[in-house]
Amino acid sequence: MALLPEPITRVIEEFSKLPGIGPKSAERLTFHLLRNGRASPESLGKALLELKTELQYCKVCQMVTLKETCQICDDQSRKKSVILVVEEPLEVVAFERTSYDGVYHVLHGVLSPIDGMGPEQLRVAELVERVRRGGIGEVIVATDPDIEGEATASFLQQKLQTHVEKITRLAHGLPMGADIEFADQVTLKEALVGRRAL
Repeated sequence: MALLPEPITRVIEEFSKLPGIGPKSAERLTFHLLRNGRASPESLGKALLELKTELQYCKVCQMVTLKETCQICDDQSRKKSVILVVEEPLEVVAFERTSYDGVYHVLHGVLSPIDGMGPEQLRVAELVERVRRGGIGEVIVATDPDIEGEATASFLQQKLQTHVEKITRLAHGLPMGADIEFADQVTLKEALVGRRAL
């Protein structure tokens, strides 16, 4: 015998499908929406529906946008010859807080066979075509420094090396404010390899 009505269990199940939301968090979110007048389920539902119906991917860089091309690709002051390749749209937001003035390409994931993510699921073909058209001097690969990110970076290098003069990878190593004594061996090794002149 089910203790909760089916509409509640359905919402809990849907919340549980989201990354980082376990069963208990899903229950809390569901009951919060149920009892809190300010958190309207209608508003949430409308916002989620608009997420699917109004947004699209930029035809150039694959960033999420409301138009055919995003504002970064439309910006004529950006260096169009340098492409920074990132895994997800939120990483574009992070790099925009820096002084980077090139353009982007969003893969929407990394190679991960265990998660069913192969080259066909990523926006690799669009990147290769973009670079093959010419006018690109450098591709900066900014995937995470983990197994999947490194595999994706190697795959991109193989696909792009005959079409672009320079393919680079973000530096790895010690973050600002870190204590060397607490750094792991891999981080220290990367910091030595990526050292630069003072």
